[in-house]
Amino acid sequence: MIKKYEIGALVLRLVLGITFFIHGFAKFQGGIENVAGWFSSMGLPGFMAYAIATIELVGGIALILGLGTRVISTLFVFVMLGAIIKVKLAAGFMGDGKTAGYELELVLLAIAVYLVVCGSRLFSLQNLFGNKEK
Repeated sequence: MIKKYEIGALVLRLVLGITFFIHGFAKFQGGIENVAGWFSSMGLPGFMAYAIATIELVGGIALILGLGTRVISTLFVFVMLGAIIKVKLAAGFMGDGKTAGYELELVLLAIAVYLVVCGSRLFSLQNLFGNKEK
């Protein structure tokens, strides 16, 4: 019998995975060099754009498939903390009219923290192949 919390965790895992996959894909599709330039303009090393976009793209796919949910979600926690602190915090929760606020990043951070703590085994390839999360 499937428990309600497992269904909830599956929904969170899929939404987080899809969201990060799309964001990572958009970074590559829109020109990762442009994103690297934007990172540099904020005082961050440009190569971090490649790392973040790869984490988002590959990590999103991994979450959708249910592979390494806790590890990938931990990476997403750090990505969201960096985005909030470095980019969004100054604009406030809802934004300042020019820059979007950090409300979306906070929601994604909360979902990622939940998945780090609780995992998500329902319909996951990791669970299917016997490498069960604790």
